[in-house]
Amino acid sequence: MNHNDHAIEILIQRMTLKDKIAQITGIWLPDLLEGDRLSLEKCRTLIPNGIGHVSQFSSCVTLDPATLRQVVMDLQHYLRTETPTRIPAIFHEEAITGFAARGATTFPQQIGMGCSWNPELLERNTRATARLMRQMGATHALSPMLDICRDPCWGRVEESFGEDPYLSARMGLAFVRGLQGNDLAQGVAATSKHFAGHGGGTEDPRTLWEDILFPHEVAIRLGGAESVMPGYHSVNGVPCTASKELFTDILRDLWGFEGLAVSDYGSVEQVFSNFKQAPDVQGAAVKSLLAGIDVELPRGVAYPLLAAALQAGNVAMPDIDRAVRRVLRLKARLGLLAAETPLTSQGPMDMDPPENRAFAYESACQAVVLLKNDGILPLAGIRSIALVGPNADAVQSLCGDYTYQSLSAYWWNLPTDPDHPRLVTLLEGLKAAAAGAEVRHERGCDWSGPLGAATDPLDYSIGDERLRKRKAQQQRLSDRPTDPERAVQMARESDVIIAAMGENLFLCGEGRNRTPPCLPGDQEAFLEQLSQTGKPLILVLFGGRPMLLNRVEPLCRAIIHAWYPGEEGGRAVADILFGTVNPTAKLCMSIPHEDASQPSWYGDGYRARPLYPFGHGLSYTRFGYRDLAMPQMANLGAEWIPISFTLQNEGPREGAEIAQLYVRDPLGDLRLKGFTRVMLGVGESRRITFLLSPQQLARHDGNKGFVVIPGSYQVMIGASSLDARLSAPLTLDGNRVAIRNRSTFFSETVISANPQ
Repeated sequence: MNHNDHAIEILIQRMTLKDKIAQITGIWLPDLLEGDRLSLEKCRTLIPNGIGHVSQFSSCVTLDPATLRQVVMDLQHYLRTETPTRIPAIFHEEAITGFAARGATTFPQQIGMGCSWNPELLERNTRATARLMRQMGATHALSPMLDICRDPCWGRVEESFGEDPYLSARMGLAFVRGLQGNDLAQGVAATSKHFAGHGGGTEDPRTLWEDILFPHEVAIRLGGAESVMPGYHSVNGVPCTASKELFTDILRDLWGFEGLAVSDYGSVEQVFSNFKQAPDVQGAAVKSLLAGIDVELPRGVAYPLLAAALQAGNVAMPDIDRAVRRVLRLKARLGLLAAETPLTSQGPMDMDPPENRAFAYESACQAVVLLKNDGILPLAGIRSIALVGPNADAVQSLCGDYTYQSLSAYWWNLPTDPDHPRLVTLLEGLKAAAAGAEVRHERGCDWSGPLGAATDPLDYSIGDERLRKRKAQQQRLSDRPTDPERAVQMARESDVIIAAMGENLFLCGEGRNRTPPCLPGDQEAFLEQLSQTGKPLILVLFGGRPMLLNRVEPLCRAIIHAWYPGEEGGRAVADILFGTVNPTAKLCMSIPHEDASQPSWYGDGYRARPLYPFGHGLSYTRFGYRDLAMPQMANLGAEWIPISFTLQNEGPREGAEIAQLYVRDPLGDLRLKGFTRVMLGVGESRRITFLLSPQQLARHDGNKGFVVIPGSYQVMIGASSLDARLSAPLTLDGNRVAIRNRSTFFSETVISANPQ
């Protein structure tokens, strides 16, 4: 037992039951405020014994950073000086696109970062996020979201890294490492969520073990993720929050997780209210605690009832102590239990420093996918541009769900602030990048209403009716109707049309499912009108999901998917359009062709062939693949199998290629097993070697273990899941190898100069 553990055990022995329950519950910060100041009277009334967590403390208030930091300092001072245990709270917040606080840097949405295929860039971003959070006193992030998402209708696909477990695991590991850093006392605890399979895929045991659990296992076993959160769904008939199989048998006993398991907001109550798997809320608390959920969030509704459950004999004190011990151990690792540790920064704060803006710009450049280009891009020799569409000058097109902007607008009905941080729209970016070309702007259509209507960001087919009506009164963006006739005439008089279409923060996100996932409102009809002008039409899509484009794709000379690109999104897209930036992004989620009602992904052989497959993305240069070299046979017990090839830039300009390694196994299943991003000058080539481990080919054996089987495999190297440039068979020889816990999850890459 180390010093911290010994001190924690002494502390637990001194704590009353009320003290303990306080540590395994949370509270909303507004409940403790009087105006923009902390109310000591409310603290003494609501949290006299302290509190474990302060929930989403920065995204649920409108306080400026300096005022919010003072509130945090005052609350921690109260907890350290007036409560019986003198234990500070964990302040937690969302962080998938940066710290969800007013004025903080807003990076591209997670699905866009997935399209970057650049773990190093993501790790740098989350390291910057951790620095901002620590300044404000935040020590715990409810991120990253590691659900595997294959259904474009689901509103939360934007929070994911896409459809593939290998790519999601690589990106998730980078996210966790950047956020937590090498010293957790200086970093921020990361949360692997939603454990497991909130995005679907839990019905089949093999899919659950091989795909859904894989990114979580990597985040925990390789990344040391400090926290895990369940989903709102059930697995094997049991709600995740009450699943001993997930949170004890797999998470702790099999994977050795020693961190903190926190509930999703309200999910403990739902064990009773939604799933009816407990007789009442108290019973839901007992089931969740015994399953392994240590903390109830966002506030104490069910866990305070554990006192009565203890008296009734339905739960034992060691069960409560176990959860309290995990809370205190995390607080100790975060440095919160050291009396001399300052819990916030001192002095002036810059929530969006210049280096962060530079990171946001580079991230947006690498997140934007060029889907189609018949040669019109990059733009050159253009005298006039007609910029049309609802997302042409809308900050609502830049910020996805669980940003401060989205949380404050969608849930708290606040207007989106374009200045804290500064949000650069496409119109602003084009004017800066156009190099003398005239940029004319008219929306022409709105997001979800009929042509010629006033701009309304809401889709009235989704969400709660009462909530929609309240938002409709406060979130109408303009009382001036759109003018499709003027936009079309402007298009006729311009050299090129750029149509900024798609979704906004009200149309995609939690609770914002859309079926089918097509362009909302009359956007398709407007694009048809624009195409009839005969002028080149470039479609720029903003939004959080892959959208059905089969009707409009033939009308467009080029298509760009910008996702929700963050604060520098408009500048990044404009620089890609004009060629200042050569696009490099590749899809992390397939774009469906027609039928999107049944999720289809590359690993199932595409039951419905996509319009654009996983891994697809164009560049302004060309890359050649040649000279594949690999063994024809390898032993199942080998450490590595080398797979080498030459990659060359055969086009007219410098660019980066994301080379992808796929393996088809004896069962016929295709999976990504490696990738690397390589920057090459004109004519430059590199020799790339993927080192493939047989452990990467292990399949689930049906009994919580894995097995590598001998047989014939097919190795493919290419530019997407449907664009294999090189291919060769590989025979694995030897006896089946059983593995309880894999030790190798990823291939390794060696890049060397190409011998001439």
